[in-house]
Amino acid sequence: MRIFFTSLLFIVTITVYSQTPQTFTSSEILQQLKRLNVLGSVLYIAAHPDDENTRLLGYLANEKLYRTGYLSLTRGDGGQNLIGDEQGIDLGLIRTQELLAARRVDGAEQFFSRAYDFGFSKSSEEALAIWGHDKILSDVVWVVRNFKPDVIIARFPEDSRAGHGHHAASGILAREAFDAAADPTKFPEQLKNGVTVWQAKRMLWNTFNFGGNITQNENQFKMDVGMYNPLLGKSYGEIAAISRSQHKSQGFGVPAQRGAVLEYFETIRGDKPVTDIMEGVNTGWSRLAGIDDLSITSIQGMIDSAINNFSHVQPDKSFFQLMRIRQQLVNEAARASLAKNDFSSSYGMYFVKKIQEVDAIIGAATGIFMEATAASQLNTVGDSIKTTISFNNRMGIDIENVQVAVFGKSIQFAKPQKNVSLSQQLVGWVPPGQEMSQPYWLEYDKTDGAFVVKDQYKIGHPQLYLYQAVFTIHTPQGPITYTRPVQYKYTDAVKGEIYQPIQLVPPFYISSSPSLLLFNTNGPKQKKQVEYLVQSNLPFKDSVVFNNIYNGHSAVIMDSLVSFKKADKLRLPVTVTSDAMGEKSTEFLSGELVGKSLQEHQYYTLSKISYDHIPDIFYHYRDMVKVIKLDLKTAGTTVGYIAGAGDRVPQALEQMGYKVTMLKENDITAANIKQFSAIVTGIRAYNTNEWMNNVYDVLMQYVNEGGVLLTQYNTSSQIGPVKAKMAPYPFNISRTRITDEHAAVRFLQPTHPALNYPNKITEKDFDGWIQERSIYHADKIDSSYQRIISMKDPGEKEEQDGSLIVANYGKGKFVYTGLVFFRQLPAGVHGAYRLLANLLAPLPVPGQNQSGNKSPKTALQQKSKLSGKSIHQ
Repeated sequence: MRIFFTSLLFIVTITVYSQTPQTFTSSEILQQLKRLNVLGSVLYIAAHPDDENTRLLGYLANEKLYRTGYLSLTRGDGGQNLIGDEQGIDLGLIRTQELLAARRVDGAEQFFSRAYDFGFSKSSEEALAIWGHDKILSDVVWVVRNFKPDVIIARFPEDSRAGHGHHAASGILAREAFDAAADPTKFPEQLKNGVTVWQAKRMLWNTFNFGGNITQNENQFKMDVGMYNPLLGKSYGEIAAISRSQHKSQGFGVPAQRGAVLEYFETIRGDKPVTDIMEGVNTGWSRLAGIDDLSITSIQGMIDSAINNFSHVQPDKSFFQLMRIRQQLVNEAARASLAKNDFSSSYGMYFVKKIQEVDAIIGAATGIFMEATAASQLNTVGDSIKTTISFNNRMGIDIENVQVAVFGKSIQFAKPQKNVSLSQQLVGWVPPGQEMSQPYWLEYDKTDGAFVVKDQYKIGHPQLYLYQAVFTIHTPQGPITYTRPVQYKYTDAVKGEIYQPIQLVPPFYISSSPSLLLFNTNGPKQKKQVEYLVQSNLPFKDSVVFNNIYNGHSAVIMDSLVSFKKADKLRLPVTVTSDAMGEKSTEFLSGELVGKSLQEHQYYTLSKISYDHIPDIFYHYRDMVKVIKLDLKTAGTTVGYIAGAGDRVPQALEQMGYKVTMLKENDITAANIKQFSAIVTGIRAYNTNEWMNNVYDVLMQYVNEGGVLLTQYNTSSQIGPVKAKMAPYPFNISRTRITDEHAAVRFLQPTHPALNYPNKITEKDFDGWIQERSIYHADKIDSSYQRIISMKDPGEKEEQDGSLIVANYGKGKFVYTGLVFFRQLPAGVHGAYRLLANLLAPLPVPGQNQSGNKSPKTALQQKSKLSGKSIHQ
């Protein structure tokens, strides 16, 4: 029965849970009953979170009742963040949860490949080269062979109309996977892991009309997806709005739509549908008639009877019929497994999936409440864990007993009576050898373009729940088994009852502060201090050694007997000197704790990401201090910073030696801002702060009187053309960007102070940049501005010169830049610090040397923690 167990794993482990256990109304239960008679399936494929057509997904899952899935090749790691300063892996974790929240609304399932979102790409060739074409194609094929879709739908075409290299690549991989999934010579190793080849009936491209990019025409197949579903009480346009509005980190809240809406499709593979997307596909039980015609007819009849006899007032009356349906499905699954032929292997997963659906309906119809909650959200490997098991037979069905197993312990509730809440505490043990919790795609260092996942069965899943309580309910009609994730539950005085995931943590956290040290080659020898913080997560007494790992070497800074109570903290300072660093170098500093009774070296700390709209997110990482030594000169000492969508530039400015003050609307008065040598607006500050227009006159007066105003990128989609509310002279903001971080940079104004004062900027200052050069360039630029540099991506004919523009205004200057300082500074890119210092420098007084050979002293006394993190394992 290997094929069925494998399919069951793929189905069960993708089940997702919201922070509050989900319940269903009678009309929703009836909707689920109707789905039992539908065996059709559709897989939608695109590149990112937010690429999916939520209206179409909702229609397919709830109107047509097909099993519907969305495969996003990436987790959206490379985008911008509207709700906080998380970037990279952290942002991908947030968007994973936002996609799962969206799927809970529209009823589809969620899948991912191992591809890493490395940022905007202008070509599919670049995307596939960086991801690894065959690697990601194998992931798509694996999902197709497991999911077995009758129809595959691509969101994007394979050419420039896709608008993004990732988009076009997703269309290419969808087409290639359509063919490869059916070819036993393609990725044959997958066929040894419990899947079979699969040939979908057709592949369609869901054409679109947005942003002036019209790919629809009346010759394409089209269907109306805008109808109203009375069982759900919403139209699919309303469902889509709620689903899409879960993408809060992208600011994608949208209004509900009501009324007819046509979706258009171009046929890529297979025959073109005329009246229905599933033409030529048998979506009923008779598609399995080759196993046992009489039994299949019986299953459909039993389901029809359960639907016709369903009681909205007493849905539990369906229990006996549902148990008979379940038993018949179990029998047929066993029969298909024993048959051991291609037909049975290809279609056995339908029985497995329908058994899962019946079990879910039984739980919903009978109102059974099952819950396992831990006393603590964070639980330590090698320590005890207290779990409360709760059960309520709310509708009073006949239950002989309930057995519950969790963390190696088990209990039993005998003859639970109607609507009586039962609970019992279990004290289990998390063995020392148990692995700590970690998102499975972060278990190993990723490559530039893809996460490393060594377990084939994990590929495709959005996440995996490793800590579950198993409830086995014994009834006279037979047993049913349910799994529920062990969660942490508490009551908030404002929000009410809150459920959050639990986390298994190592015996010790090792964290460091600050996360970045910046040394200057100018001036005398410098000393700075790093502080390691050792926190015990359980009572501990033993001889330990703490090592400082620096520049590939290990130095003992503590060797003694220690005694910790739970949550005790030990601070260990380490002095770092500038002469220990090579010229213009970057090194990493980290600590580790070694003890006789500790099975592993301790060097991880814990990151927590918390927002109200998604469950808490945790992951472990090795906290490393990035130590930089560079040739840096600064002019000016104080910076006022106006926060936008969230970035870590203020912390970097403090490392450069500036005194940074965060400014809000009421702080921006003519008298107050005179103290600053420069004012910087954070990324998308004019998009996120409506009040920026209110302080325009004050900021312009500040510049006119000698101040420096540096504005980082804003997006054109929200504010449109800039109408003299951002800058002293007009320009527009375009969608232009330079995506190749290695793109050659040409100096248009080589003698301009921006490239000379106080640092002499050369081409080498653009080495080592990450992800991209620049985004959202200035366009239609007034002649008062000077365009400082130009660049172009590979394959482009014209260079773009709007990434950095500077205008003198009165005694001061205004700077707009799309250069992605918000990515480069936390990453420790030397040249980004040097160029930013030049942009923040006040206008030189007449006669002052602007060559960069002489400049004011650099203040480097300020220290601050940069919160950027990297995965190191």
